[in-house]
Amino acid sequence: MFFAIILIMQKNIEIIVIEDEADLLELLEYHLSKEGYDVTGFLSTENVERFLEEETPSLMLMDRNLPGTEGCEFVAYLRSIGYDIPVIFLTAKDQESELEEGFAAGGDDYICKPFNPRELTLRIKAVLKRSGVLQRQERIRYKMLTMDLADKKLFVNKEQIALTNLEFKLLHTFLTHIDKPLTRDFLREEAWGQEGEGVNDNAVNVAINRLKNKIDPQNEQNYFHPVWGVGYKFH
Repeated sequence: MFFAIILIMQKNIEIIVIEDEADLLELLEYHLSKEGYDVTGFLSTENVERFLEEETPSLMLMDRNLPGTEGCEFVAYLRSIGYDIPVIFLTAKDQESELEEGFAAGGDDYICKPFNPRELTLRIKAVLKRSGVLQRQERIRYKMLTMDLADKKLFVNKEQIALTNLEFKLLHTFLTHIDKPLTRDFLREEAWGQEGEGVNDNAVNVAINRLKNKIDPQNEQNYFHPVWGVGYKFH
């Protein structure tokens, strides 16, 4: 029996930022939060190791000119004790030798100040993609189903099943609301969008039936359950 859906994409990617300039730290937190990341900021490395013992962030942005332990030294220390969290240095140290120091210490990328916020977000996505975080975020697994949100593909028991764009949106809506009764109006809004105004209840029923026949033709999993007076729920 399946008690829970493995829905990794619902958990935001967590980034920690170590930057001793309070104004810049606040700016970074703002930009990254706006991009949908969970952000935790530190003005020094003092409490970072303790944080890493309790949390598992996906990325670290690290200044080098920090009070106490210098950024490169701290990253090298983290690597020496087994932490493999991806690190992007974000620093005013822009000499070639300093860049080499950053990569030698275990950095995955190096951005010099002043920086363009858009470039920073693109670099972050590139590092997260290389580390496999984004790929994990872009898949939903439930029972026999695996949805690849990036490539718009569906696999049933590892076999790819062709869905229309509407069917893909409809299934995605159900998978993000497991065991919750969904009204036909809600399904129209989520799957059909603006075109849903001209879609009647019977058309919604037909679309769900077609989807059921593609993903569970023998009704072995019994995914779709009519809810009297409401609509459907997915189980």
